[in-house]
Amino acid sequence: MTRLEPDKLWWTPDELAAARLPDMPGSKRGINMLAERLHWRNTPGCARKRPGRGGGWEYYWSALPMAARRKLLADADEEPAETRDRGTAWSEFDALPEAAKQKARTRLIALQLAEQLYRSGCTHLDAMSEAGRQCGVSGRSVYNWAQLVEGVAEEDWLAYLAPRNRLADRKMTTKKCTRAFMEHLKSLYLRLEQPTFRQCYRTACKLAAAEGWDTLKERTAFRRLEAEVPRVTRVFAREGEKGLQRCFPAQIRDRSSMVAMEGVNADCHKIDIFVSWPDGTINRPQIVAFQDLYSGKILSWRVDHDPNKVMVMAALGELVENFGIPRHCLFDNGREFANKWMTAGTPTRFRFKVRDDDPLGVLPLLGVQVHWATPAHGQAKPIERAFRDLASDIAKDPRFAGAYVGNRPDAKPENYGSRAIPVETFLKVLDEGIIEHNARDGRLSHTANGRSFDATFAESYATVPIRKATDEQRRLWMMGQHAGHLHRDNGQMRLYGNHYYSDWMSQKAGEKVIARFDPEDLHGGVHIYANDGAYLGFAECRQKRGFFDITAAKEDARRKSRIRKAQKQLVDAHRSVSVEKIARDLDHLAPDASDRIEARVVSPSFGRKAASLPQSRRRYETPDDAELEAAREAMIVSLPRSGHSNEIEETPADRFRRAQAILAKSEAGQPVGKDEAIWVRGYRETSEYQGLLHMQESFGQDGVG
Repeated sequence: MTRLEPDKLWWTPDELAAARLPDMPGSKRGINMLAERLHWRNTPGCARKRPGRGGGWEYYWSALPMAARRKLLADADEEPAETRDRGTAWSEFDALPEAAKQKARTRLIALQLAEQLYRSGCTHLDAMSEAGRQCGVSGRSVYNWAQLVEGVAEEDWLAYLAPRNRLADRKMTTKKCTRAFMEHLKSLYLRLEQPTFRQCYRTACKLAAAEGWDTLKERTAFRRLEAEVPRVTRVFAREGEKGLQRCFPAQIRDRSSMVAMEGVNADCHKIDIFVSWPDGTINRPQIVAFQDLYSGKILSWRVDHDPNKVMVMAALGELVENFGIPRHCLFDNGREFANKWMTAGTPTRFRFKVRDDDPLGVLPLLGVQVHWATPAHGQAKPIERAFRDLASDIAKDPRFAGAYVGNRPDAKPENYGSRAIPVETFLKVLDEGIIEHNARDGRLSHTANGRSFDATFAESYATVPIRKATDEQRRLWMMGQHAGHLHRDNGQMRLYGNHYYSDWMSQKAGEKVIARFDPEDLHGGVHIYANDGAYLGFAECRQKRGFFDITAAKEDARRKSRIRKAQKQLVDAHRSVSVEKIARDLDHLAPDASDRIEARVVSPSFGRKAASLPQSRRRYETPDDAELEAAREAMIVSLPRSGHSNEIEETPADRFRRAQAILAKSEAGQPVGKDEAIWVRGYRETSEYQGLLHMQESFGQDGVG
């Protein structure tokens, strides 16, 4: 018996007769009569002319009666020609667009209808034709769809009936001669300067024209670039690390397992209103706030002109005083948080120069573990979310009308700059806003669950052991620190222009110590610690010459800097023509050397030696310092002296006393002669005067002689 091979789909009458199939004649003539009676040769897809010598007809196996088809399938040595397993077929079907899936459903309905008609007694030809007519397609199409599911279980037909053009692997036809063009185009486009594609395309075309490369149309080149370079790679090449971070979702961190005061985070934010300060400055204030990570409650805050370590220390002190010592602190790496007063000794701190002998900061001494958030990454600090609501509500408070400046340079209101809020009013409204922010119900965080931040914090705070600060620890967070040496003789310490001393410090003279002080009251004294952290004692301020407030001193320096910059801009505005341009203009105006008049007659000098220039006046020679000093002193000595005869030889002591007398008259407001003033100015710069002045200061008038 002839068996069905995997690719044996078309059968001749001789092969069908030899196969001895059920419901089929056993002779060639009988097979031909059956084909003529069932109109196989007139049905599309059922019969075809046999290629090659001899000719004849071949019949498709699915046109045979059902019993014959089942016999052929049962006797087949291998699976049908379709080699895809059902898992792959369904995976490919799931990845298709909805339009392709709908086509597969339409084909499945047609095949199921044809199968039902055939089983009900219709001929194969009539079943296929009727199913195609009802589905709006030709009978030949239904035959083709039947070929797609040959040997496939009926429950998997839908996956195999998907349009094959969607499943075929498309190979991009790329001309090799355009590869150089595309490489240059990608190199031009994938840059941090983010040039437009059209600009890069024009540049690449110029290079291609010079080198003789084949080019692509602009839209084709753009599609080619998108196909060859993944989107994330394009974003990273054009936008850098920040763009790459946006391609992936932010980490979702669960705070429901924490408790109150287990961790806090802090940050600074500039409020979008103009505030008038007591010193007359008008600017946007900066707020630093500490927030409980578990509940979201703002625990403490401070306001100043600019972020600084003093305001951060003050806010931390309020937090520790009112609520206790947290176990973890989350900061960014800003200078105001990473200063040595607070975080010195933290392993992952990357601000300021780290020295082995640096004293520990306040947080390490209090046993607080410091964590550093990713710079310029707002999602890493939950307080950024609080600032977004809180700062916006406060800045748009009705009491601040006219002082709001907008949250972007291009979002300034019409009344921009028309008013500045007094700092007392601002602090009052800010305090009210923070209290309302903490007390507002309906918070939807995982820990609040509809309650307020206050209620969430209070519930957990009442059941959690809290670390409170002792009096000794209070000295740490209330004060700044400064490392220095005691005076080598008397043990006195100088800090910001003030002198601090206590009797016990004489025993520690010359040692390196750490001074902790209140930055807002330098005259209140300092607490002295050894370099290993041991407390030594308190030292009073004995000589008060420094600023009362470090912050005020820094603000004064900033004010002077602003004045200096403003004056520099005014000078530049008035000095509109550069000195270099003037010099070039002068060079152009200088007369040509060839036009100078040369003397024709020279008057000779007879019987007289040509005078030579002094050593200090010769051109192209540079006298040494000793020669200059000698010539200068000789010139000063030879100057005319008022009231003295030139013939009287004057000693160095006489010249010194005369200079002192002239200076005394000047200080007393008495008139001084012009010659005397000129002489004493020059004489005070000589080494003779400086030496005699030193002798007088050391030994009195006897030292002058």
